Amino acid sequence: MLTNTMDITLLIESAMGLLALLVILIVFLAATSKSKVKKAIIKPKKAVPKKANTDLQHLVSILKDKKSSTQELKNALELIIKYHGTIHKKLGLRVHPDFDIYMDILFTICRHPNTSKDIIIKFDIDLEKKNPEYKPEINSALSRGLNSRGF
Repeated sequence: MLTNTMDITLLIESAMGLLALLVILIVFLAATSKSKVKKAIIKPKKAVPKKANTDLQHLVSILKDKKSSTQELKNALELIIKYHGTIHKKLGLRVHPDFDIYMDILFTICRHPNTSKDIIIKFDIDLEKKNPEYKPEINSALSRGLNSRGF
């Protein structure tokens, strides 16, 4: 009978010990999960700014899209000047073949339904500043673009 009582006592003591250990583990788990939640609240992820696509073909496609807003035209032209504003040097008296792209840009912005005189003038001035040797050709392309509007 004594061994039976000792076995029951040992079993109860073991269960109490395991229960105490379980309570300690639950408290520890709850404390660590709360600190992770606080860190997540305190340190929100910073939004990565979206980088603009500066590819010339992409920017020209924005200009050619008749649904582009005035602001989109303005932004695209600013990016063209910033990243692609310098035209290759003339080949003697002839213009470089890449000038055709800029002539097309001038025609496109002159004929776009959402363009304004301010956008056209700013692009013209900025392009002439970066390429002074092309000034006559730029003025000629601008005149032809404005004349092609059909007013």
